[in-house]
Amino acid sequence: MEIQKALITAAGQGQRTLPLQSLVDRDGVTKTALAIIIEEVLRAGIETIGVVISPGDEAAYRTAAGAHARRLTFIEQSAPLGYAHAIFSAADFCGGDPFLLLVGDHLYLSTAANGCARQLVETARAEKCAVSAVESTHESQLPFYGAVGGKLVDAARRLYQVDTVLEKPTPTEAEQKIDVPGLRAGYYLCFFGMHVLTPTLQRLLGAAFAKNTGRESSVNFRAVLAGLAAQERYLAAELDGRRYDFGVKYGLLTAQLALGLSGTDRDEVLRGIVELMAAKLAK
Repeated sequence: MEIQKALITAAGQGQRTLPLQSLVDRDGVTKTALAIIIEEVLRAGIETIGVVISPGDEAAYRTAAGAHARRLTFIEQSAPLGYAHAIFSAADFCGGDPFLLLVGDHLYLSTAANGCARQLVETARAEKCAVSAVESTHESQLPFYGAVGGKLVDAARRLYQVDTVLEKPTPTEAEQKIDVPGLRAGYYLCFFGMHVLTPTLQRLLGAAFAKNTGRESSVNFRAVLAGLAAQERYLAAELDGRRYDFGVKYGLLTAQLALGLSGTDRDEVLRGIVELMAAKLAK
């Protein structure tokens, strides 16, 4: 399965300015979050990139992308009708091809030689099916993420056959419906903010929106993923890396610290943290 396109969603009402924020990357270079995400995609070997934006945001995103702007196709989401609608807005861009999907308010830090996106793309190519990246996540974080249930099919590569998809479940609901044997108690496989999806996904979205004319915002992406799992082989993969959601409280700070502590300026960052703690304790 050749994956030659990537889609970044950045049109959410609480999300649209986040990819424009500046951070210092692992190499100590200041750049926007959007540029860091684009470079994650490029390291996966994908150069055709679409970005779903709100109307009127293209100029700001071109500036934020810098030298990468020439690679981008901007797709305006006509109305704020939710995440599923944002993805479906790019149906023409995706065509009949599989695509890598990322959200514009997450950063992904790999702990392996290959980046997170490359790990996921290589898994999808090898398995020839849709694959969602997941991360073992404590139940206290369930209000922020969709989650999956299923069975382990390859322990060495931490691959799971998905049979259930839930939208931000409660801990009780998660325990009843998506408990995955082998995970620590109180932990669940939550979405990483990164998927490789087959053309079936856009067809399912098209059918859902045709059925919900006038109620487009009621189409739920997680429900469509559940439909995908019912129609074809669909896997979840734990990657060697972590996601950092900078759309949550202190998320941008946490993402910056993660970048700093994993990069060339690690000692400088640690020294700054120690000095802040020492000053706090001295008061």
